[in-house]
Amino acid sequence: MSKKGIATAVDAVTKKDWYKLDLSAIVYPTLQRRDFSSVYRLSLLLKEDIDPEVLQKAIDMTMPRFPTYKAAMRKGLFWRFLEPNHRPGPFVQPDVKNPCQPMSFKANNRYLIRFYYYYNRISFEAHHSLGDGTGGMCVLLTVTATYLRLLGKDIENGGMVLDIREQPDPEELEDAYMKYANAKVKPPRPGEKTYRVRGTKEPFYTLNIIDGIMSTSEVMKVAKSYNATITEYLNAVLIYALAKRQEEGFHMRLKPVKIAMPVNLRRFFPAKTLRNFITMIYPGIDPRLGEYTFEEIVKHVHNYMQYYVNEKFLRGDITTNAATTRNTFIRVVPLFIKDFVVRQFYTKVQDRNSSAGLTNMGALPVPESMRPYIERVDICMGQPFSSRTNCAIISFGDIMTINFASSIIEADVERHFFRKLVKDGIHVKIESNREIED
Repeated sequence: MSKKGIATAVDAVTKKDWYKLDLSAIVYPTLQRRDFSSVYRLSLLLKEDIDPEVLQKAIDMTMPRFPTYKAAMRKGLFWRFLEPNHRPGPFVQPDVKNPCQPMSFKANNRYLIRFYYYYNRISFEAHHSLGDGTGGMCVLLTVTATYLRLLGKDIENGGMVLDIREQPDPEELEDAYMKYANAKVKPPRPGEKTYRVRGTKEPFYTLNIIDGIMSTSEVMKVAKSYNATITEYLNAVLIYALAKRQEEGFHMRLKPVKIAMPVNLRRFFPAKTLRNFITMIYPGIDPRLGEYTFEEIVKHVHNYMQYYVNEKFLRGDITTNAATTRNTFIRVVPLFIKDFVVRQFYTKVQDRNSSAGLTNMGALPVPESMRPYIERVDICMGQPFSSRTNCAIISFGDIMTINFASSIIEADVERHFFRKLVKDGIHVKIESNREIED
């Protein structure tokens, strides 16, 4: 596409649209604190340093194509909603040492997204109320494609690179949960308190990042040796690391070790939404039943995935979630009461249902014409709600990045995790924004 063609890109939304928060997004604003926001980060490392002026132009041209991201949060009597944000911005800025800092709904010209640059890296941060990692990656890849075109590169549209000259597809903007929450049964929400890592809390706004960079093919080979997928294997490694940490620490009694893992529902339902469309599953082990070998953990995770990760169970799961918002009484309860109830439930029940978080976005799909300009891709789940660690995985070509984000000083879980990978024959390069002892 020529520069002239890009310059004539149409604004996607000109009318006064507004969007009710999707089923997942309802929760995130209620958890907002002065020192916490549900923010994630996606980064692309290109093979040349970034020109911030050209990047800003690419952002200005691209963001109208994504009306649910070029939006501001508003509070109504019963629900929050997103409205179009026509204020100046968002503005690209030099990167910061501590990513995923809390986002105020009223700061930054009310934008709930940020763009950063650092040498050859473009980073995109978004509040989870706007959408999940899949939607966010569409934004980042489309902005990057526009940036490369402005530099004279011939980049095609396709996959997660959208055409900025087109109007948004209505399906991109829908709450897909409500569309597919139509199972005839609503599975219950079983759960009990799990093992929680205790550590020394870092100062305000401090997020510790540890990245492990490795070969995707090496990880795949090792996973196959355990008769597991990459996701199953890495889940098992994290459960193993948490179990080791529990064994080493002081405890009155052992507790279950479980991982909170989001499943991308677009794999099972034909949705095009760029908003949230994930649900959580909780693979894990119960050390009270006895000592588990690593092979047993892998087998346990594999069997759990086979049982829970399928269209029928997932449809029932989102139907259970949707039932609450469809309740007539709950719909007319004032927002401040909803906030209080949701916050109490999440703090006392939901957050205690897992020992750590893990998400695997898999291999990054980009147009072939764009691949030569990308060196690597990174992902960060952001600050955990409580004192634990979050793990995020993504790969591009034969480079896999495993990111840990934590707000505590101790890195015992991360150390056990990467040592297990190395023991299994995987070569790991470690990068971090802090000093790490071997």
